[in-house]
Amino acid sequence: MRNSLFIMILLMMVGMVAVNSAQPVRPTKAQCSDERRDGFSACKFTLIYRLPPSAKCCRRIRETHTECVCPLITPKVAFLINVNWALKTIRKCGREVPRNFKCGSITTPPI
Repeated sequence: MRNSLFIMILLMMVGMVAVNSAQPVRPTKAQCSDERRDGFSACKFTLIYRLPPSAKCCRRIRETHTECVCPLITPKVAFLINVNWALKTIRKCGREVPRNFKCGSITTPPI
């Protein structure tokens, strides 16, 4: 169960790979911790059941800093993530994902 929860949290985190240029100030460790916790809470049904994201989940996806998420995407985690599904979810929430964007061990597709 704990391993499943860990995987779900990481799946949610990779769903937030777009660049957040509106906020040039680097977040603190405490802010990142809060963003990850709030993101999982807001998006857990999207992650677990692959339901469409709620308004609260989309708001969290749009506001989360990549600096809080990308360092956690190791090669092991990247292996577990369905990048196309994550990108589709991000775009449904109105957040752009740059082509060839590097987030941890994942690089978004060029198309």
